Amino acid sequence: MPSNHGVVYLGPGKVEVQSIDYPKLANPKGKPIEHGVILKVVTTNICGSDQHMVRGRTTAPKGLVLGHEITGEIVEKGKDVEFLNVGDLVTVPFNVACGRCRTCREQQTGVCLNVNEGRAGGAYGYVDMGGWVGGQAEYVMVPYADFNLIRFPDKAQAMEKILDLTMLSDILPTGFHGAVSAGVGVGSTVYIAGAGPVGLAAAASAHILGAAVVMVGDMNKERLAHAKSVGFEPIDLTKSDKLEELIAAVVGVPEVDASVDAVGFEARGHGAQHSTEAPATVLNSLMAVTRAAGAIGIPGLYVTERQPAHALRSGLGQVAPLRHGADAGAALQPPADAGHPPWPPAHREGRQRHRHLARRRAARLSRVRHGRGAQVRHRSERDAEEGGLTRDVWRGASRRHRVGGRLPPA
Repeated sequence: MPSNHGVVYLGPGKVEVQSIDYPKLANPKGKPIEHGVILKVVTTNICGSDQHMVRGRTTAPKGLVLGHEITGEIVEKGKDVEFLNVGDLVTVPFNVACGRCRTCREQQTGVCLNVNEGRAGGAYGYVDMGGWVGGQAEYVMVPYADFNLIRFPDKAQAMEKILDLTMLSDILPTGFHGAVSAGVGVGSTVYIAGAGPVGLAAAASAHILGAAVVMVGDMNKERLAHAKSVGFEPIDLTKSDKLEELIAAVVGVPEVDASVDAVGFEARGHGAQHSTEAPATVLNSLMAVTRAAGAIGIPGLYVTERQPAHALRSGLGQVAPLRHGADAGAALQPPADAGHPPWPPAHREGRQRHRHLARRRAARLSRVRHGRGAQVRHRSERDAEEGGLTRDVWRGASRRHRVGGRLPPA
């Protein structure tokens, strides 16, 4: 049996390549499985969410083998694997998924119900994500291989481009999903927070989706220069704490159609506060610059003391689109020291108009319901009875419809 080595987390700020067990076709509890394969790792990447663990900002236990961005060659497969063969070169999506549960069938594989006893969702080499051994190693086991793995049809051609294709395991699809969730389309104006790998992948994806202008904000001069060199508009966040003004200097108005948070909770303030950590800065600034009815994609990782695992899933690519609406602020709930409330003042007047129009619409509906609408219901009752429904059943169905699908009280 070949030896195996992996990158092991030993505590905040310390990792080490150590000898680890050669993988078996078994789940984290040791139960044998025949739907998996063992890969010889060809490439593996370091993700920004790995760095959160290494810096001690999560509850990652010592001894965790890191890595969820994997490309490899199949060296062994279980007897239930039908569509893959030993020798195939494959890319591995970072999330572990069964392909059979309700959420997987709905294409929500990031929250698979069968790969983590603690909560929905699993990933390789990550805290609280099911105990699956990470892929920053020589060999790794991948379960549900027929569902999870994507085979490169031309192995030799793929190896020639392997330094590009290694991005398929996480970085590129995470950035692309962030852009899609933000509603980027033909002619969109887009702001990307963060010029790191995910931010640049989101920016490139925005171009693919047809965006007219893609701005990328950061504080690192070298990152901004690289972003400019590949066709994006750089936004230097050290120059001002008013992102709206920086956006307006590029597109002429202080707002964009879509924005993406590729930073997360280790964000820093803008302008004079760029050296001070301020976890809610990016989210608040994106809400200030995203137009009414726009959307925000959030691949950035957020951690709270009460619900760390939920936040970690966000960092592993489960992008949460935020659409301006009645519960947008409640859904985010930034910390009290965020600097300003979730809803920026620029949208207050619009919300007031929306409430006024909603009250007028409710009044009109009330008049219809108690006037001409009563005649319509009587005719509908008659038609329902002719169709075989009793009057009581029809009234119950109508009432359920009016109260949003809830059953009426007995």
